[in-house]
Amino acid sequence: MSRFLSAVFNYITGLRSGLHSTRAAAPKGVAVPGKFQEYKASAEQGDAEAQFNLGFCYDDERGVAKDYVEAVKWYRKAAEQNFAPAQFNLGYCYANGQGVAKNIKEAVKWYRQAAEQNYTPAQSNLGWCYDNGQGVAKDYVEAVKWYRQAAEQGHPEAQFNLGCCYANGQAVVKDKVEAYAWFSMAAKADSDAAESRNLLRKELTPQQFTDAQKRMKELRWQIAAKSKSSTP
Repeated sequence: MSRFLSAVFNYITGLRSGLHSTRAAAPKGVAVPGKFQEYKASAEQGDAEAQFNLGFCYDDERGVAKDYVEAVKWYRKAAEQNFAPAQFNLGYCYANGQGVAKNIKEAVKWYRQAAEQNYTPAQSNLGWCYDNGQGVAKDYVEAVKWYRQAAEQGHPEAQFNLGCCYANGQAVVKDKVEAYAWFSMAAKADSDAAESRNLLRKELTPQQFTDAQKRMKELRWQIAAKSKSSTP
């Protein structure tokens, strides 16, 4: 399932950005085709994680023929039990009309429920929806809020989009140093972020580049510390 790009960001070369993660979240302990019947048995007993895994099997053709309608059915059962990855995937299905009629407002509803449980892909997507006025009134302040929450936990697309906000002064004070730092954080996982970082580097003074390097170290430490504190 490929992600799609928006034209929100038009930085230097007209690079398309405003990334909206459309890849279905991988199950915890990625669904194994050979365990399909095991997932099914547990899902039918009401186990939310098994329901999610079963939905993912139908979604990704793991041990069973691809069936988006069945995927939505099982995602919904898990989502209604407040299982955040299932809420995210159900939102994804509504956003893309996969196994269900396309409904961006419904997608936002499920993204929000997952985002409020600190599920970073949902936070990033919710930020994108506010950024683009998709399923919700356009609100750049809210977009930055959700991008930041995901970015500070290491989500590359949110890091890139937060960098775009700083590069363009969108709901934040325009700051090339901060933009460069966030692009750099996302660069390993995202080629657009790497390209944006490289383009922006040409505009930085030697002092700004030094400041950006320092800021990158701070961000790495903060993200690592947050990740450690959230680990059971």
